[in-house]
Amino acid sequence: MPKQKSHKGLSKRVKVTATGKVKRHRTGGGHLMSGKNAKRRRHISSTTIVTSKMADTAKIKLCK
Repeated sequence: MPKQKSHKGLSKRVKVTATGKVKRHRTGGGHLMSGKNAKRRRHISSTTIVTSKMADTAKIKLCK
């Protein structure tokens, strides 16, 4: 049986940390930043950890 291929679209969007957590960027930072206040822009620029079943699914798709 051949090896599993990782999901290339997902691998460009998330990373799996050394402890096995899935890290992603926050949404809303693509454009229209002038209409958002500074606190909101700082919050958008940070990363966050994916929780629940979505993290398990992401790890399966990334073959991790």
